[in-house]
Amino acid sequence: MMHPADLPETVSVFPLPGALLLPRARLPLHIFEPRYLQMLDDALKTKERLIGMVQPNTCQGDETKLHQIGCAGRVTQFSETEDGRYLITLTGISRFRVTSELEGFTPYRRCAVSWNGFDRDLGKAEVDDGFNRTRFLTLLERFFASRQLSTDWETMKDADDELLVNSLSMLLDFDPEEKQALLEAPCLRTRRETLVTLIEFAMRGGSNEEKLQ
Repeated sequence: MMHPADLPETVSVFPLPGALLLPRARLPLHIFEPRYLQMLDDALKTKERLIGMVQPNTCQGDETKLHQIGCAGRVTQFSETEDGRYLITLTGISRFRVTSELEGFTPYRRCAVSWNGFDRDLGKAEVDDGFNRTRFLTLLERFFASRQLSTDWETMKDADDELLVNSLSMLLDFDPEEKQALLEAPCLRTRRETLVTLIEFAMRGGSNEEKLQ
């Protein structure tokens, strides 16, 4: 487990629309662009092995703009293919707030960040005291049936609150701005309420076509 003192003041960022990483969750990534291969090589040389996942803020009409809040993940698994690509897994460590983007000589983007306000991310898994699991799973079954999705319902029923809510937040194919809302939720209960709202909206004929990746 990392401590606040272990977190660096700058983070290399991977701006990937729709890719959501949450604290204590795992995100598999396929790295093949030269600039991100360089980013990974550089990250593996550091003690922390951190990469920041940040979504582009397309609402401003400029695809180079970044959202202020992202989540840093530690490279916990990686393998190299014969043609030089990497398959990696990031384990979410903590969210951060971008304070400025740094100019430099790296082909990838780097940001100065603040970790203030995200102390909860470095602690133990959260519990949602207001979670009505039966009602939630009933809604989820209807949603999956409407999208012709399948899953392991026994595993769903047995999963801890945080694992269940965060896994669904990451896997369901919501719009990038909706993913950002899930990321910025201040606590697990708020994230679960946001997730329910998004699912209900989709079932009422929202524009999203949710699917598990």
